[in-house]
Amino acid sequence: MTTMESLIGLVNRIQRACTVLGDYGGGTGGNAFNSLWEALPTVAVVGGQSSGKSSVLESIVGRDFLPRGSGIVTRRPLVLQLHKTEVGTEEYAEFLHLPKRQFTDFAMVRKEIQDETDRITGKSKQISPVPIHLSIFSPNVVNLTLIDLPGLTKVAVEGQPETIVEDIESMVRTYVDKPNCIILAISPANQDIATSDAIKLAKEVDPTGERTFGVLTKLDLMDKGTNALEVLEGRSYKLQHPWVGIVNRSQADINKNVDMMLARRKEREYFDTSPDYGHLATKMGSEYLAKLLSKHLESVIRSRIPSILSLINKSIEELERELDRLGRPVAVDAGAQLYTILEMCRAFDKIFKEHLDGGRPGGDRIYGVFDNQLPAALKKLPFDRHLSLQSVKRIVSEADGYQPHLIAPEQGYRRLIEGALGYFRGPAEASVDAVHFVLKELVRKSISETEELKRFPSLRVELAAAANSSLEKFREESKKSVIRLVDMESAYLTADFFRKLPQEIERPVTNSRNQTASPSPATPDLYGDGHFRRIASNVSAYVSMVSDTLRNTIPKACVYCQVRQAKLALLNYFYGQISKREGKQLGQLLDEDPALMDRRLECAKRLELYKKARDEIDAVAWVR
Repeated sequence: MTTMESLIGLVNRIQRACTVLGDYGGGTGGNAFNSLWEALPTVAVVGGQSSGKSSVLESIVGRDFLPRGSGIVTRRPLVLQLHKTEVGTEEYAEFLHLPKRQFTDFAMVRKEIQDETDRITGKSKQISPVPIHLSIFSPNVVNLTLIDLPGLTKVAVEGQPETIVEDIESMVRTYVDKPNCIILAISPANQDIATSDAIKLAKEVDPTGERTFGVLTKLDLMDKGTNALEVLEGRSYKLQHPWVGIVNRSQADINKNVDMMLARRKEREYFDTSPDYGHLATKMGSEYLAKLLSKHLESVIRSRIPSILSLINKSIEELERELDRLGRPVAVDAGAQLYTILEMCRAFDKIFKEHLDGGRPGGDRIYGVFDNQLPAALKKLPFDRHLSLQSVKRIVSEADGYQPHLIAPEQGYRRLIEGALGYFRGPAEASVDAVHFVLKELVRKSISETEELKRFPSLRVELAAAANSSLEKFREESKKSVIRLVDMESAYLTADFFRKLPQEIERPVTNSRNQTASPSPATPDLYGDGHFRRIASNVSAYVSMVSDTLRNTIPKACVYCQVRQAKLALLNYFYGQISKREGKQLGQLLDEDPALMDRRLECAKRLELYKKARDEIDAVAWVR
């Protein structure tokens, strides 16, 4: 999976988790979850009734799953989360209100949307702002969150309140007014763009057009002899983002249940063979639209990572304060309490070591850091730029000062090498951070897999904090060690390496009597391009030798300072602190009051999500 897919998939998971945990209600963190949801970008699908919104969504998903009919069909917002799965896996759908049921028959998905809509609105034509949350897992989609909104209308029909026009527009505005909302404005090509309800609304809430993507549907239904090039090429109504044309399935295709994959192929064929749109074929169609939105979402998400992380960290602080505020019950026997806590710590420590040693999955990711990430990072170092001809000339000249070198520019060599070796600090520290991330993730997994700890969320939180605190210390020590390795290479250069290099070729000198004098260095060549290229080549060879050395020694330092220490001393500090606590303090870790347990579990779930989200965002952001 690419970095882009990972990043958008992560946002999808956070949004879904926010929605699930938001249903608990009450307590600190509920408002924070709403704030986090609003901070994450979404795509709202806006258009007039019968503009082709449903067809666009179904084309993006590749499935026929939305209710159809005349008049107002979408009567509740549909929050549609698309999750890309591995090729060959089965497609299925899940509703938030039916969390344990997977739908593989998409006709049943359509029925459930209708039934769930009727549950809130009745079998009338009224609308409701309460959203339906639907997740679709498929290898044929891109990671996206789309919100299908009721179609804008101009008049109320029988069975609808007189305020229906204002009610729908107000509902749509609650989504598109948000600065993090991307507007997918759907307009039919067989109507004048000047009358487009979607474009009119988008222009009001997004006058600069930064958040608006225009989609022109029903291109194949335009009158013969006409086309939509004025709009698609941005001459009729210009947007900051390119217009995308879509060919909807015909009603006959819908009635015949034509496969969506076939419909996608027919759409591609239409644009490829169209005399009007053939030159735009690569930038038209539902598949291109989905990729365009996904790519835009990735750039938006990357720009907002700092603010999202800030909000997550603030929420983590609030939740940790809430856990402390809830307090712990006081047990009677301090000795028994201490024994119970230590037994649970041993159970956790056993599972953690199984993850590292191979009994459980996860430890192999550390090997992946050394075998894949570190070599890749070393290959990307900008030695070509540092050892370019111009750079070598400049550094050697600066090292010579007022007195040019006579044979070999030793000071120039040293400066070139020291400057090159400094680049190794980045991959060295990044390897330490990557191993630290894996160890933190293994701590989290081990705590969640330790059955004995599930009854005591307070102890889980404290255990995780103590383990992560130890990992931080190991990381700092590991960073010092790997930086020492790099600095040692800079502190003492291997002289034998340069003694074995070919020396500058000396050219015989003829005196005024045409007699051959003793050899003299070819002075003009000492300052020619060939001379400096040899210097660059020699330095490059030395740096390559050091790179091979560090590729082997950096993993050794990381394992010794981080992995080995995590196996031997992860909870040592925690053991020392817990043994000093009195009965009341120990009892606070083992509070089993049902009401407090429920509250504590709620906070623990939110805290776990935030910490996981923070770590995952850091991990994805590290891979560029």
